[in-house]
Amino acid sequence: MTIPQISIRNLCVDYITADGDVRAVNNVSFDIGKGEVFGLAGESGCGKSTVAFSLMRLHKPPAYISGGEVLFDDGNGAKDIMKYSDGEMGIFRWSEMSMVFQSAMNALNPVIPIVDQFTDVIMRHTDKNKYEAVKRAEQLLQIVDIHPNRLSDYPHQFSGGMRQRLVIAIALALNPKLIIMDEPTTALDVVVQREILQKIYALKEEFGFSILFITHDLSLMVEFSDRIGIMYSGELIEVAAAKDILERPYHPYTHGLGSSFPSLTGPKAELKGIPGNPLNLLELPQGCRFQARCERVTDICRRKATQLRDVQDGHLSNCHLAVGGQSIAVVETEAAAV
Repeated sequence: MTIPQISIRNLCVDYITADGDVRAVNNVSFDIGKGEVFGLAGESGCGKSTVAFSLMRLHKPPAYISGGEVLFDDGNGAKDIMKYSDGEMGIFRWSEMSMVFQSAMNALNPVIPIVDQFTDVIMRHTDKNKYEAVKRAEQLLQIVDIHPNRLSDYPHQFSGGMRQRLVIAIALALNPKLIIMDEPTTALDVVVQREILQKIYALKEEFGFSILFITHDLSLMVEFSDRIGIMYSGELIEVAAAKDILERPYHPYTHGLGSSFPSLTGPKAELKGIPGNPLNLLELPQGCRFQARCERVTDICRRKATQLRDVQDGHLSNCHLAVGGQSIAVVETEAAAV
């Protein structure tokens, strides 16, 4: 990995409920290098979007950030943005870190023309006048392959894929160093998905920004990301190079995700789901959070809480059984041979 653009350390996010505070993100730590695409995957409700909103400090009650640091390199050294005032965060957002929100097709204001939605961002954070902001908006549309004469149109006049590209263009408006993309291709067909991801990757190569890429589609993430982190019930349970997440998983949950969708190459194999249901965060078990759904559970899994650690060459896992340098795929291959 290159020098970190952002370092998340022991991030915790809680939600206030009638039954007490619920920890939705528990001591999550990872880095994103400069120019790196870092994927974050997991089931619905595992905490992916909660992490993303925390980095932008967009949470509102009943959610609140209860602990941790987020160190961001703005070119003058790493600074903890958790300590920024509201005014400092207002300047920081979009100029240093921007976000493509989940359901981006619906993220645009339907009653305001596109030109105003671009110029609002540009004029809020720069000293450009209206004319200069419009010219910058025209440049941004060209970057995402939309003709500048569409600036006066309203969101409903664009297709789904074009609206996705418009939101990405707004996120690029101030040349941020990190862009968070939360399900940027949701509800799009596979052809448009590929076109948009190819455009995003080309823009990353041109402008050099980093990406936090969040999606449920692990196969899509493997193709697009440099490294991937897997979350389960608010915890980061595995981090590895993208190619190793599917080929050499060290956590049973990661292995289950990889086994739940068909391969496009190789022999046909029976698909396997992950038994059970996601954990109720109000009823946390002693020991590993995945124990009730794990086919490899042992006594230590029921007694001792897990901790993310390096198991082999920068491949991190919090599974108690991820020892000895053997991934689940290797163990299963050897067992089948016997």
